[in-house]
Amino acid sequence: MGLLAGKKALIFGVANNKSIAYAIAKKFKEEGAELGFTYAGDALKRRVEPISEELGGKFCVKCDVTNEDELQSTFEVVEKEFGKFDILVHSIAFAPAEDLKGRFIDTSKEGFLKAMEISAYSLVRLAKLSEPLMNEGGSIVTMTYYGSVKVVKNYNLMGVAKAALESSMRYLANDLGEKKIRINAISAGPIKTLAASGIAGFRTILSLIEERAPLKRNVTQEDVAKAALFLCSDMASGVTGDILYVDSGYNILGL
Repeated sequence: MGLLAGKKALIFGVANNKSIAYAIAKKFKEEGAELGFTYAGDALKRRVEPISEELGGKFCVKCDVTNEDELQSTFEVVEKEFGKFDILVHSIAFAPAEDLKGRFIDTSKEGFLKAMEISAYSLVRLAKLSEPLMNEGGSIVTMTYYGSVKVVKNYNLMGVAKAALESSMRYLANDLGEKKIRINAISAGPIKTLAASGIAGFRTILSLIEERAPLKRNVTQEDVAKAALFLCSDMASGVTGDILYVDSGYNILGL
């Protein structure tokens, strides 16, 4: 019997088999969870559907989190296929490439609003839609990064969006606690994913972590997946509104 035996998990944010969301889904499957997947658009369908098949997904549906009709239809499928469910994984973020370089002061209004909608507000909306379908003791986990609390070169708008995400997570924890639903965030160190490829100088960041972090290595998707397993299992039954750093200890360093 795995830690998630009998649990049902809804996964948002798989882009390919290098995604953090993929590693989490795989770990959840190994621990006995039943999975349901979404993909953001037609371009990702051909990548995500095979992953859903690989991991025995109960369903795999299109869901652009900026499209209310698709959100509603997704949760109709969730209710039909799962009934009640136990876990929501939110691994979604976006900011226009032009707003991830240069000076933050030059951020466009359109880019700012788009990044906030997809990277932060989507968590609020998904939590709202999940609440009536989640079992007592349910768990939501979202992905953040250290650039939310410290200035990281070229992270710019994404750092501000992640700060909004983290604050939203805490307020949601207060609301959802009445239903005995927990929500937490994982602040993962830099990992080579499709999302990370849009950050200029990313290789330099990876080298810096290896040189300076207490564990002297970069973290892996597997490291993050194990942390998500803890947060979404009954082992973390008393943990909500928290940020768990999985970054080889880099966040503890000063100068």
